Amino acid sequence: MKDILKDFPVIIEIPVAWGEMDSFNHVNNVVYFRYFESARIAYFDRIKGFEFMVESGIGPILSTTNCRFRLPLTYPDVVSSGVRVTEIGEDRFKMKHIVFSHRHSKIAAEGEGVLVMFDYNKNQKALMPEELRQRITQTEQGRL
Repeated sequence: MKDILKDFPVIIEIPVAWGEMDSFNHVNNVVYFRYFESARIAYFDRIKGFEFMVESGIGPILSTTNCRFRLPLTYPDVVSSGVRVTEIGEDRFKMKHIVFSHRHSKIAAEGEGVLVMFDYNKNQKALMPEELRQRITQTEQGRL
């Protein structure tokens, strides 16, 4: 597990809940996106992105997301949901997600998300603030 998740600066553990399973007796596909989201929020907490958003009005908004399902999850299990930023552009950044099953010791899902910077006060797209760019870079280098 450590080798698989070594490139992900933010990793959270999430227990699989009984209620996440559907009538096909595995975790519903929507839940994998929740695992991605929970790790993404932990990343934003790490870089103090929400505090920056309150102060400046500028923050990320999810533009696109995808998931490749590799293993059906079932209760009981615990997953590690990892996230990292793979690209930073002028007005957006791309995050890579991974969900690792502790029970099976395998990757259960992988995905990506593109987040666009948005000025919530002006209700329009914004450029990537240099301060957030630096916080992301520091996080990816293990310095934050």
